[in-house]
Amino acid sequence: MDVKKLIAAALFARRASYSPYSGYQVGAALLTQKGKIYTGCNIENAAFTPTICAERTALFKAVSEGERKFAAIAVAGSPKGEQITQYSWPCGVCRQVLREFCDPELFTVIVAKSEEEYEIRKLAELLPEGFGPENLA
Repeated sequence: MDVKKLIAAALFARRASYSPYSGYQVGAALLTQKGKIYTGCNIENAAFTPTICAERTALFKAVSEGERKFAAIAVAGSPKGEQITQYSWPCGVCRQVLREFCDPELFTVIVAKSEEEYEIRKLAELLPEGFGPENLA
């Protein structure tokens, strides 16, 4: 996996963020097990509830095109502006949605301030004892 390439894609996707209410811009780049990258940005709504995070935008784009197996996601987010000043970890809803399609012990979550400054965790660390499809079997 080319971590820097995935981060660069997330940074680029962040530029399309529609976040007029929070001013918090997020971009995500999701890597399939086949090596394809799907990007997404956060899209806010005046009613707030219909707002969607960048991670879910990328995942839903991929799933809507038939993808079901994923290896990693890079996320870059921070208050509006070019400089990213903090790590933007996926929210609880995004963690649960990723869990639906990803093996938590293998799936990698990368949060980045830049291509050189980032942290990496497995989804299992971010969503311990997560609820998945096997719980309903």
